[in-house]
Amino acid sequence: MKNPSPTPPRKGEGLLRHVLPLTTKRAASAPILPPCGGDDRQARGGLRAAFLMLVLLFTPIYAFAVNPDEVLADPALEQRARALSAELRCMVCQNQSIDDSNAELARDLRVVVRERLVGGDSDEQVLDYVVSRYGEFVLLKPRLSMRTIALWGAPAALAIIGLIVAVVYTRRRAVQPVAKLSPEEEARLGKLLDRE
Repeated sequence: MKNPSPTPPRKGEGLLRHVLPLTTKRAASAPILPPCGGDDRQARGGLRAAFLMLVLLFTPIYAFAVNPDEVLADPALEQRARALSAELRCMVCQNQSIDDSNAELARDLRVVVRERLVGGDSDEQVLDYVVSRYGEFVLLKPRLSMRTIALWGAPAALAIIGLIVAVVYTRRRAVQPVAKLSPEEEARLGKLLDRE
């Protein structure tokens, strides 16, 4: 029999009155419910919903930046324009191609690329034109030249030079002989040690 009002225990009863109903056979056979109530199917459904929300939250949503008015009528030219746009960096976004960027400058570059292709330029001529206006930085994959080799090789060269300098410095320091004391300095040191 359950106590309808949770009254504090009387003197001498302790907590036995509140624990005793839980030890009965009926209470032990009752299903254990999740803390929020309901059955475990509801709890699993909540976990599934939370997992689905996390998956949807972290799924990349591709926003196609190319507007319909920019698309060329010729599918071959449009494919070439898309390939070139994927190689060019958006100068506003910096780590996005102009094909993926919604910035106005990226839109202008996409239009320039398409105009040059319609004008009869080859892919290399279009890239050369854009590089002449914006520099090598506009290319997502820079061309191999002496400048890029120097840029990419400088950290390795500096690390090797630093290592050589460190080895030479430590070897010279280890080889230096220890200066011996003169007889006058030894006598003076002996006097100082004798005082102690």
